This record gives sequence, C-alpha cells and structure tokens, in this order.
Amino acid sequence: MYQALLADAKFHEQLLVFDRDLSAIARAARCWRCGGALHSASYDRKPRGAPAGLGPEYAERFSFCCAVDGCRKRTTPPSLRFLGRFVYLATVVTLISAMQFGITPARLARLSVAPGIDRRTLARWRTWWRSTFTDGPFASAAMAALAPPIDIAALPVSLLDRFAGAVTEKLIALLRFLEPLTGGPSAVHAF
Repeated sequence: MYQALLADAKFHEQLLVFDRDLSAIARAARCWRCGGALHSASYDRKPRGAPAGLGPEYAERFSFCCAVDGCRKRTTPPSLRFLGRFVYLATVVTLISAMQFGITPARLARLSVAPGIDRRTLARWRTWWRSTFTDGPFASAAMAALAPPIDIAALPVSLLDRFAGAVTEKLIALLRFLEPLTGGPSAVHAF
C-alpha cells in the first residue's frame, strides 16, 4: 500500500498545492525579524524518489527574502514535500522507513531494489528516526503532547498510527505534524 502511494503522482501534486498554501501564508505574514515585505527567493532542489509525471515545478523549494535593506533575512515556509535537508522526498523517507519496521531480509532486498535506495541510506534513515529525531528539541515537545508515549523503536509507524483515516490522510497528518522540522525561523535543521 505504501509503495502505491509513493508512485501516486496525484497525491504528490496535492502536496505541492499544500506547499503553495503554506508559502502564501508565510509571505502574507511578512518578515519574521523586521516585518518587511517578502520577495520570492525560491530555489531548485533535486529531490529523489518523485514519481513519474511530476513537472519541474515540483522541485522548487518555496522561500522568500526580506525586501528591507539591512535585514534581508530569508524565510523558508514549512513543506510537506521536503524534510529538512534530506535529498529524498519526505514521503519517501517516511514511508520507506515505515516499511522497514519488522524488517526481514526479503523485505530489505525489496526496499533496496524497488526505489533504488542504497541499504546504507535506509540505515541512516532508521538512525535518524530513532536517535537524531527523538533527541532533538522538536521531538521533546511533540512527544510530550502524545499520550501514551510513542514506541521509539517503531518510528515512524508509531507516529503514523496516531493519526486517523486511510494511509493517505495519516501520511498528510504526519507531514503536517513534522512541519516545524521543514522550514521557518524556528526550524530544527539536524540533518
């Protein structure tokens, strides 16, 4: 089921729509430091793991720069497509990591071959979910809000299970939950 979602171009196009909305909200809020107007300063990413059929605009990371001389602070709004500095899309990092839970040698082989992701990359993602993510300031605050506590060894599955709905709705809710890690002045860039 997760692999079908990863290959669904319409789902990824919906994430782009959500990112455009988050971008419009950030631009309307003005500069977080001085209140100045924000000018577009988007940049291209080279995201890996995108399904076929997405246009080049999908690789654009929305960002803004303050128009006030002497400030010029960058504002990068949250994103549902990009997870910090990971080169793979947030959906790929999340769902492939979820598929690794309860891993068997056969499943690991299928994960490595299907999306073309190296086994070492998969191991780094598991390490990120189990240590870097859980040790960071975002996780401390987020996990305090979740009762009963989530199972660290089962991340990100244990987080996905906290949200209601079908897999699509659960994934969107989880990506929204992770927004503070993806942009903004208070973003946690531990990648």
